[in-house]
Amino acid sequence: MVRRMLLTILLITAIVFMGCVHQQNPAAPDARELTSLEKRLVESDNQFGLKLFREVNKAEADKNLFISPLSVSMALGMTLNGANGETQEAMERTLELAGMSTEEINQSYQSLIAMLTQLDPKVIFEIANSIWYREGWTFEQSFIDVNQTYFDAIVRALNFDDPQSVDIINGWVSDKTHGKIKTIINNLPSELVMLLVNAIYFKGTWQYEFDKEMTRDDQFHLSDGSFKSCKMMIQTCEFDYQETEEFQAIDLPYGDGQFSMTVFLPKPEIAVDELVTKFNDVNWSAWLSHFSKDSVTLQLPKFKLEYKTFLNHMLTNLGMGVAFEPYQADFSRMHPLAQLFISFVLHKTFVEVDEEGTEAAAVTAVGIGVVSVGPERQIKFMRVDRPFVVVIREHHSNTILFIGKIVEPKIEE
Repeated sequence: MVRRMLLTILLITAIVFMGCVHQQNPAAPDARELTSLEKRLVESDNQFGLKLFREVNKAEADKNLFISPLSVSMALGMTLNGANGETQEAMERTLELAGMSTEEINQSYQSLIAMLTQLDPKVIFEIANSIWYREGWTFEQSFIDVNQTYFDAIVRALNFDDPQSVDIINGWVSDKTHGKIKTIINNLPSELVMLLVNAIYFKGTWQYEFDKEMTRDDQFHLSDGSFKSCKMMIQTCEFDYQETEEFQAIDLPYGDGQFSMTVFLPKPEIAVDELVTKFNDVNWSAWLSHFSKDSVTLQLPKFKLEYKTFLNHMLTNLGMGVAFEPYQADFSRMHPLAQLFISFVLHKTFVEVDEEGTEAAAVTAVGIGVVSVGPERQIKFMRVDRPFVVVIREHHSNTILFIGKIVEPKIEE
């Protein structure tokens, strides 16, 4: 019986492998060399993204999490154009942008957005930005202009007291994420005077798709030692692969290979949260340099999830707490007289991984509050069968687009 099962597995592997023909990944037509400032911005974004991932993970033990560092960075990058003094310095340090001028930061974001969205014709990658502000308020024109110029942000005044304004903003979010994230806010609090929103949408087809007929019911080991049912995909192909004493890692390309999903599977004796603590820029660069081509039989569970979190506490822990303090924050480059502060940073994501590829979206909303709006207003304060880490990244600039921890591969509806 065992011999028959082994022969069956070998036969299936051989059939699947015959259908996997390695393709050379041609350089994308728009894959120009990055400027020194763009390289610096990518390094900064990745450093910020990895430390944010570690910080979020501290608050989300034994839970699925999935964030887009790029989305958070861009939403806060727009907000940064209104910050001044200590607030500006704290935000720049947290975003790992210290040492770059405002002009350099904005120019780098602008060119990086243009390049990332045009790299691979077989991958859909879209970025959109918007600024919504309370009708009757007038903000510094230079703040508006710079975000329109460099972030291509739409800017619109709304009656925040009208419930339809929530529908308008959520409608924009749903449109820019192709309906994958339908809402980002439920109301516009009375102290809120501005909402800065970034939306990212990604859809990539695997370069080597999984055969749906090979997907089977299987079991996934949870962190507490129990099991949960899952749908396990399988294929054998030549992938970029590496194995260390701590993990196995495999890189799964999309389209022409400019984008990929990298899966890190901790060894059985190592908890996924222990591995997450080692996701820093030094290790990340070292890991990327150690992949090599190898024939791999991969078993990967399908999963679909939505994730939502407020980042106030995490960003405060990372050093930009002053931006959240009503009487200490300095956003005078946004409005010279009003005492503005960041009321909240809300992050919401969607991801679905199946036999054909990956669809993912992210929205980050930065709410700007004011200490006093008016006299009547009040302040409202691999066999991947155990938890693993996924990173969706772009290869030419090495930008991390999404990063997450999957402790239970749910297919949430």
